Amino acid sequence: MKHKAIALAAAALLLPLTGCGGDAEAGSGSTVTITVGYQSKTINTVTAGTLLRSLGSFEKELNALGDGTTYKVDWQDYATGAPITAQMTAGKIDIGSMGDFPLLINAARGKQLGRPTHLVSVTGYNLRGGLNTIVTAPGSKLTSLKDLRGRKVSTSVGSAADGTLVRALQRAGIDPDKGIQKLNQQPAVGASALAAGSTDALSQFVAWPGLLAYQGKAKALYDGAELNLPTFHGVTAREDFAKKRPAVLEAFLKAQSVATAYLHDHPVAAAEKVAKATGLPAEVVYLYNGAHGISTFDPALKPQLVSALKKDVSVLKSAKLVGDVDVDAFVEDRYVKKALGATYDQQLTEPPAPAASEVWPKGATQTRTFNSPSSLLRYVSAHRDTVRAAYVPDATTGTLWFADKAVWVADGDALLPFVTAETARAYITGHEGARVLSYADALERAS
Repeated sequence: MKHKAIALAAAALLLPLTGCGGDAEAGSGSTVTITVGYQSKTINTVTAGTLLRSLGSFEKELNALGDGTTYKVDWQDYATGAPITAQMTAGKIDIGSMGDFPLLINAARGKQLGRPTHLVSVTGYNLRGGLNTIVTAPGSKLTSLKDLRGRKVSTSVGSAADGTLVRALQRAGIDPDKGIQKLNQQPAVGASALAAGSTDALSQFVAWPGLLAYQGKAKALYDGAELNLPTFHGVTAREDFAKKRPAVLEAFLKAQSVATAYLHDHPVAAAEKVAKATGLPAEVVYLYNGAHGISTFDPALKPQLVSALKKDVSVLKSAKLVGDVDVDAFVEDRYVKKALGATYDQQLTEPPAPAASEVWPKGATQTRTFNSPSSLLRYVSAHRDTVRAAYVPDATTGTLWFADKAVWVADGDALLPFVTAETARAYITGHEGARVLSYADALERAS
């Protein structure tokens, strides 16, 4: 149903957009540059950034406006949302994409500086919070959140990953301000610090945890989905820009819908495109953006996500990064409603696709889906030389993870995967006779 809704929205793009006052003011024959800030390696923003750009969807929609204006798009790539917000509040970026916590800072800074912004659509989301993960070095003796007490932990303060760290520590009974030594670092710097041993753990957002795990440079300590709180990335636009050029913003959101439809219909090809543009391994991109990936994509501003955004305010306030934020005033759905038309209401209530086990065979343009992790293991065991990547959902949280990086538990005849050792232990505690076994043993047992 979701694919049908997205496809219908994309088909609607063939209809002309109505002109707008701002565009008319530009005058026939004039040239207008639209500046878009995005994060190429934050891959659950790809439908408003990397994939959108590679498809040329926005430029096509601008050319179809037919208002006599020549539009050029200036794509500006950033590592995090903070510099995008700085450029937006300086009037230098028109449209940007970033995570939920940076979005709140974007709202606060915009209001504070007299350049208000609005959340106009969603890119990727996970209703349990699985987009953020805390990882440690592969040989680390740390096995639970409680082991982080007094340790050095790298994160990007004010990011969604920082929010996950704060909440996870609080649930573990650790003061996030005094209980750890927090290092405020860019994701790449934190990854280097983890490799060098100058930090004990790293809390980061997509795609860093998956990338480091895939490379054998980290193992998962805490799955953000254990919080069971939605996390997402979205698109924000300057209010003055949106009012002056609403048709341009609607064109962007229609182009985002085209990119979303492409990602749903061609998940492997989309992963390859994003990998080529970012330098990330396609296997890592697919972990998050695949057919059953950690991230779900649709532009609708779902009530669950808006509600989660309101709950995030208190975390940022306690860190003195924002004051009060009027989330209801920040969220503006009229542009995406107009862009998506009749399909919007359907997307608003449609649930994410259920998690599933998948194998990406070498040289294949499609993956194979299995009805259980055990079935996937049997296939992998019989095709070890032809498997490019294998993915399994955590038995507790549903978070997709690499099969060979998962913690496996045997419970009778069942073989169950977990993202972290801690969730595996929690399962074993409640299931007499269950035990941890290696991936190699899991493959042997399945065969």
